[in-house]
Amino acid sequence: MMKNGKKSQEDIREMVKDIQFAIICTINQKGNVHSRPMGTQGIDSDGNIWFLTAKDSEKVSEIKKNPNVCVSYADPSENTYICIMGEAEEVNDQRKINECWTPIAKAWIPKGKDDPNLTLIKVKSEEAEYWDSDSNKLVVGIKMLSTLMTGKKYENENAYGTVKF
Repeated sequence: MMKNGKKSQEDIREMVKDIQFAIICTINQKGNVHSRPMGTQGIDSDGNIWFLTAKDSEKVSEIKKNPNVCVSYADPSENTYICIMGEAEEVNDQRKINECWTPIAKAWIPKGKDDPNLTLIKVKSEEAEYWDSDSNKLVVGIKMLSTLMTGKKYENENAYGTVKF
């Protein structure tokens, strides 16, 4: 059975710190949800999520029209799933770009951290929903197999809850 977890903002930051990629969802020109994977620079102490991107990207223009976004993280090997809702904005700050820059970013931004088209997306976290489990995949698999064999409903032992930022 699911139980309501009691996590903090710090717990959420800890849960996502080693997840390198997130799915950021914006609203496109037609009013539909537009999702894409992006490398994340993590969540700072204020709860802001940072991304490096191109100024002329579709996501930046979508954010300018509607700043409401959702950033989702998943770590199936740890049975951890987090969805963070907030407001996004473009931030042009070379000092912060330098701080966020990693060698991996060069794969998407070949001109490097001094590229004039490089900018940041800052997502001000408002609320996070999470689902996680203390059980590893083997334990979850055995429990699911057991329910299939017995015909009983699978009782999920994951923790879930919300955190306000």
